[in-house]
Amino acid sequence: MSPPVDLILTSELSKMATSFTRMMSGRNTAVLLASLGAGTMATGYLMTDSNILSAEERRKLYPPSADYPDLRRHNNCMAHSLTPAIYGKLRDKVTPNNWSLDQCIQTGVDNPGHPFIKTVGMVAGDEESYEVFADIFDPVIKDRHNGYDPKTMKHPTDLDASKVTNGMFDEKYVLSSRVRTGRSIRGLSLPPCCSRSERREVERVTVQALAGLKGDLAGRYYSLGDMTEKEQQQLIDEHFLFDKPVSPLLTSAFMARDWPDARGIWHNNEKTFLIWVNEEDHTRVISMEKGGNMKRVFERFCRGLQQVEKLIQERGWEFMWNERLGYILTCPSNLGTGLRAGVHIRLPNLSKDPRFGKILDNMRLQKRGTGGVDSATTGDTFDISNNDRLGKSEVELVQLLVDGVNYLIDCEKKLERGQDIKVPSPITQFRK
Repeated sequence: MSPPVDLILTSELSKMATSFTRMMSGRNTAVLLASLGAGTMATGYLMTDSNILSAEERRKLYPPSADYPDLRRHNNCMAHSLTPAIYGKLRDKVTPNNWSLDQCIQTGVDNPGHPFIKTVGMVAGDEESYEVFADIFDPVIKDRHNGYDPKTMKHPTDLDASKVTNGMFDEKYVLSSRVRTGRSIRGLSLPPCCSRSERREVERVTVQALAGLKGDLAGRYYSLGDMTEKEQQQLIDEHFLFDKPVSPLLTSAFMARDWPDARGIWHNNEKTFLIWVNEEDHTRVISMEKGGNMKRVFERFCRGLQQVEKLIQERGWEFMWNERLGYILTCPSNLGTGLRAGVHIRLPNLSKDPRFGKILDNMRLQKRGTGGVDSATTGDTFDISNNDRLGKSEVELVQLLVDGVNYLIDCEKKLERGQDIKVPSPITQFRK
């Protein structure tokens, strides 16, 4: 009795697959595929049997030029620095955590530009990204940080708040003051790359350390997973909590995965010292209060940050840092100090003056809406902060912000009196 037709067909297909597998595992795989062209058998088999070729092997079937992104309409630092030669050199490299160049640049490929601020266009997946992919990160860093050269320059650190002068602003104009930075825990992948277990470890290590803060810094941790939607939104509206990761800059950088697992906010009892856990960075450290006392805000910031680092170290961990890049964070824009000192300030007259933008540029200040990085300015109230992070110390950047805001207030007062104002000479970003 002859076997059924379907059994014969199954047997023949199995033999073909076995033969094809042997051919695909040989040294002439690429040649074979080229000769097969668009053959449906080869294409279908490659797509359905993941055991034949690893992802790395499949990628190497194509030259880097076939994978090079179309950046012709892009306006970000990555797009300006990436060349086919750099891409070809780095495409097939990975970090020890298996993070690739294409993962680094995906957010810049997906987001050609930004309506208000020129974005960087790439992120690091781990501390090693800045070394493995230095051929693209270094020029991006140089572009974003006004000429700072990570190959030849060293970054200074200074958290002595007593050095800052004239740090009390006229509260007729300054509504609130704030200083923030980020810190990453060495040995754990950064948010774009981390696994669930690594993200939970960041939370565990951080929360245990923060429990050791005393005095005016004492507080508690609130897990997003335990909050109601109403509680989350109230903290967001009060500018205490980071927003949900709906920005394409974050989602394209893989930072919204598993939301809100292992995310949360710690703050002291007065809500003047806050730490975000597992947003864009492992931690974001923030000192803030209403009014114009930037000196006090910075003093609390420095004191709290130093105590947090000590508590982390007592538990056998340390922050990512090196002398070329300073503190290591996810986005190259935050390398160095990671520090953004800012105020919400009313400038009804100066904001209408055509020289306003030039004054900000020359004083290395940037203007945002009071709703955050993606918000447009409305009315006469602005979020003014330092534009630089790398190449100057924390003290230098806060003093730069203090001097700049005092100058803006002086200009506003002169315009109120009908007097003329001057555009200051450009200041240098760092000492070479």
